[in-house]
Amino acid sequence: MHTKTIVELYKGLKNKDFSCVELTQYYLSRINQSKLNAFITVTDELALVQAQVADDKIALGNASILTGIPYAHKDIFCTKGVKTSAGSKMLDTFIAPYDATVSQKLNQMNLVMLGKTNMDEFAMGSSNENSFYNAVKNPWNYLKIPGGSSGGSAASVAGGLSCFATGTDTGGSIRQPASLCGITGLKPTYGRISRYGIIAYASSFDQAGIMTKTSQDAAIVLNIMAGFDEKDSTSAEQKVPDYTTNLNNSLQGLIIGLPKEFFLSGLDNEVANNIMFAVKEFESMGAIVKEVSLPNSVYAIPTYYIIASCECSSNLSRLDGVRYGYRSKESKNLEDLYLSSRSEGFGEEVKRRIMIGTYALSTGYYDAYYLKAQKVRRLISNDFKKVFEKVDVIMGPVSPTTAFDLGSVKDPVSMYLADIYTLSVNLAGLPGMSIPVGFAQDLPVGLQLIGNYWSESKLLNIAHQFQLQTDWHLRIPQEC
Repeated sequence: MHTKTIVELYKGLKNKDFSCVELTQYYLSRINQSKLNAFITVTDELALVQAQVADDKIALGNASILTGIPYAHKDIFCTKGVKTSAGSKMLDTFIAPYDATVSQKLNQMNLVMLGKTNMDEFAMGSSNENSFYNAVKNPWNYLKIPGGSSGGSAASVAGGLSCFATGTDTGGSIRQPASLCGITGLKPTYGRISRYGIIAYASSFDQAGIMTKTSQDAAIVLNIMAGFDEKDSTSAEQKVPDYTTNLNNSLQGLIIGLPKEFFLSGLDNEVANNIMFAVKEFESMGAIVKEVSLPNSVYAIPTYYIIASCECSSNLSRLDGVRYGYRSKESKNLEDLYLSSRSEGFGEEVKRRIMIGTYALSTGYYDAYYLKAQKVRRLISNDFKKVFEKVDVIMGPVSPTTAFDLGSVKDPVSMYLADIYTLSVNLAGLPGMSIPVGFAQDLPVGLQLIGNYWSESKLLNIAHQFQLQTDWHLRIPQEC
């Protein structure tokens, strides 16, 4: 059952091949036997209660396609009465008193939450090695990273521990782990899904999204998660279409842009070959390919890390051991309490970004760093606007390499380069996807699809048509 999609599980539940309780018990058993370390918290009792409610609803004939579907929730979404740690010692004992809007919407559909997934601390990382709860392993090779920061969510889907999972994408944290684990990952346009109840890292970047086996499943879940939320001031009042209605549109005449800056030195040859093979598949379906340029995308890494670090230094200032978060037991006075609580509660990568952000915002450096970075952000956004006057979608790699060895990258700057193809999308607030398109060194390779604002429906259509022609998304890890 763990290889089935949402659509397939729905049919099984409808035909009474198995009940929600049986399905949930099956997944919980797989989670308890797993060595992936994909979950921080497994909500066994809650999941079985939710499954029984779903069974009752199905028996009454009131079920939807998502009723009783087991999913994994990234541990950055607040879930009432359940631990929400954001992968940090700072929030290790935090039990959320309310539901995030996304959590609330999923509950209303009578989905079954299996647990909260492991992640880089406060979503800061590209390898899922920065978690207080230790690293997640890649289901395709236990010695490799799954990608970050939604690595636990990606591993849970790829490893057959959940049917789908939620994630957040601040600089590529859905697309990159989806690519490295061989699943489908969707980051919608900034503002499409409410951020209310998500533990904030960088507020102008953070965006909730979906990690699934197929693009069709992603469309089904996005139908529920998307929409305006008055509790979130950054939520957009945009009409939400039915994302499943346009999946079968023809790709005849689709214009694909390939940014030349995405295919320079640094991109692994085998990864590049897989990307170009996928592009040729789209050409065989009637698409037209054009070379385009995003000249300012080369500045995406420094621009992102200055702005995101500034925002994180502000957002995480509330976690001081007095108002919120871990409190040191060794402090001698108030000042020492602040220092000790934050020093002991935060991990190294979080402290590094707080320091960078605090420095960049300080008097005398604000104009030189933060203000200049915001101006470059505008240039990057304008590059995309010009390109989308000529093309329907942009394609390219998600990551320059396949998943690397756990513990092999020690230098933070080298680690930041893992997000070189995803960061510019977040800087512009555009939607992006990763879909599996092949293998290199026996590890999955993902193709990145970048759309214009609010074009999630078109991205899902393009991805679905590719998945109708290929079977890369159906491959599963040998041990799973």
